[in-house]
Amino acid sequence: MGNRIPRGDFEWVYTDQPHTQRRKEILAKYPAIKSLMGPDPHLKWIVSCMVLIQFCAGYLVKDLSWQWLFFWAYAFGGCVNHSLTLAIHDISHNVAFGNKFIQWNRWFAVFANLPIGLPYSASFKKYHVDHHRYLGVDKLDVDLPTDFECWFFCTPMRKLLWLFLQPIFYALRPFLLNRLAITQMEVFNFLTQLAVNFMIYTLWGVKPLVYFIVGTFLCMGLHPFSGHFIAEHYVFMKGYETYSYYGPLNWITFNVGYHMEHHDFPSISGLKLPMVRKIAPEYYDNLPYHNSWVQVIRDFIFNDSLGLSSRVKRSPKKALKTF
Repeated sequence: MGNRIPRGDFEWVYTDQPHTQRRKEILAKYPAIKSLMGPDPHLKWIVSCMVLIQFCAGYLVKDLSWQWLFFWAYAFGGCVNHSLTLAIHDISHNVAFGNKFIQWNRWFAVFANLPIGLPYSASFKKYHVDHHRYLGVDKLDVDLPTDFECWFFCTPMRKLLWLFLQPIFYALRPFLLNRLAITQMEVFNFLTQLAVNFMIYTLWGVKPLVYFIVGTFLCMGLHPFSGHFIAEHYVFMKGYETYSYYGPLNWITFNVGYHMEHHDFPSISGLKLPMVRKIAPEYYDNLPYHNSWVQVIRDFIFNDSLGLSSRVKRSPKKALKTF
């Protein structure tokens, strides 16, 4: 992509996010898109199979040597777990059971969370709502890096380190930027995960838990799948704050690469998002997009014009007035 912006402070804008207006225009022109909204009947069965596969894998690794356990945690288990985090992302928009059964979606997200090893689905839901509502808004969108991250992780080696530690920063940012009260669902999420982890440890020992948790950490850090964290909202071309990716990794990540489409229509399941682009191609085909998450990671590390501050920011005062 061309027209790269210079590295420095965040790119402050004083306009509303573009997704709201584009959604209105597309729905006015293509009302048939409304038929894509609502629950996806396939999602719950795909996720349930993935959870079952991971528990079977956890049983199989209990007698492996440590080096092979770490290998399979990175090469297989972590990939499945990363995909499950993206399923949880979809479920947070109530597309597993629909808006009429909101609590079923929350409980199912806790179920999908089990092989990940660390309780996070309820907290993710709580903060992800603000990511959509206050995209890029300072102190409200915790997807934005902190000032410390931007200041310290500014060289290729430090950006590489940041990519490896990325799961930690994503976990800490809500407490640093916009801490919200703990909910009953978060307590339920924590206690359920603790009980299942204890049961696994009692029956199979510590290695399955290491397989789950280490795989999650590694594949949400320096891994091809994690290219979507950079690809989605880091400014690769001035004037554009959200980007899609249309490559083959979408097949195993619930189409999270269709991110422009997702922010335009968050109530549409990832499995149906390609239909949005197919129905309204003139709204997406001329927008910049990524072809490779691996290339995105490489560019982020080695291109001096890209850094953690390569993000669009908005004033919280304007955002709160808007909503």
